[in-house]
Amino acid sequence: MDCNTLSITSLNSGSNGNCYYVGNDEDAVLIDAGISCKETEIRMMRLGLSMRKVKALFISHEHSDHIRGVCVMARKYQIPVYITPATLLNCRFKIKDELYRNLNSNEVIQVGSLQITAFAKIHDAVEPHSFIVACGDTKVGVFTDLGIVCNNLIKHFKQCDAAFLEANYDEEMLHNGSYPYYLKNRISGGQGHLSNKQALELFIKHKPDNMTHLLLAHLSKDNNSPQLVQELFETHAGDVKIIVATRFVETPVFTINGTPSKKVDTNIQLNFFEEQIPYPTAG
Repeated sequence: MDCNTLSITSLNSGSNGNCYYVGNDEDAVLIDAGISCKETEIRMMRLGLSMRKVKALFISHEHSDHIRGVCVMARKYQIPVYITPATLLNCRFKIKDELYRNLNSNEVIQVGSLQITAFAKIHDAVEPHSFIVACGDTKVGVFTDLGIVCNNLIKHFKQCDAAFLEANYDEEMLHNGSYPYYLKNRISGGQGHLSNKQALELFIKHKPDNMTHLLLAHLSKDNNSPQLVQELFETHAGDVKIIVATRFVETPVFTINGTPSKKVDTNIQLNFFEEQIPYPTAG
């Protein structure tokens, strides 16, 4: 097995369900399970991926578009579920004791040959987290449902060979759209979602030299355009392949190979980027 190679795909991305696959030849994890177990199976089968390779589910937060398939999937395949106690409480479902795993911020969790690290983010949920999945020198980030670009996000984004990054809405489309004021404010008010502009600024300012793939995720159905966001990012992409993950179908499987010699040294500014995030009250 090549310890520097990861395969990634978005099985679904959007307010109708989120599920992201990261794995290698032997082991895989799913970040969130927001579509049904059956639909997850169908999409993985079309890609030639096996559910039997999935060794763990990691849950970012309790909103329904991230947890819809958790219970059936965990029970059917006896997959451990990593979730914080407060998130589990707010999910209003139970996980069997033998499948429950406590999720802690900044703890490296070994799942087979993979290392997964969760870190706190800003979102209107009780204990929301983003994730880094690593194998050898290769790191893939899963960064969605973000109210702002916080220092935690910057620090981890700078380490990635590939990333799923939220680009939820175009500011003008949201402002001029039909959503009621409270919903517009929830989306753009600092605890909701990242705009195209915010995501692009993160990409331009902090794109690591070793990044090869960027999957733009969690696009709004009403307040964004796949073509718009693709063109926006490709203008600044350089050698990075830009893929728009959709709410309708899985993406292809992409192979990510980390190159140690091109890694960015983040230790120099570690203290500056470490940030303790107060969890907001869910709303």
